[in-house]
Amino acid sequence: MPGIIPHRHCIVCGKAVEPDVVYCSDECQETMDKERKRQRNFMIFMFVLLLGFMVLLWLGAPKG
Repeated sequence: MPGIIPHRHCIVCGKAVEPDVVYCSDECQETMDKERKRQRNFMIFMFVLLLGFMVLLWLGAPKG
């Protein structure tokens, strides 16, 4: 289409950025880093919770 410059959008806020850039600012990059850390910590928590639940089931299972 004529008149549209090649661009992408910031994956955090949606502002138009250069085609080779992912974030529009350091603030958006920090926001994404915090979100990824939060997601990682949540996944670790869920894994530990599941592992603990499996151990409780294994210890509480009737023997015999």
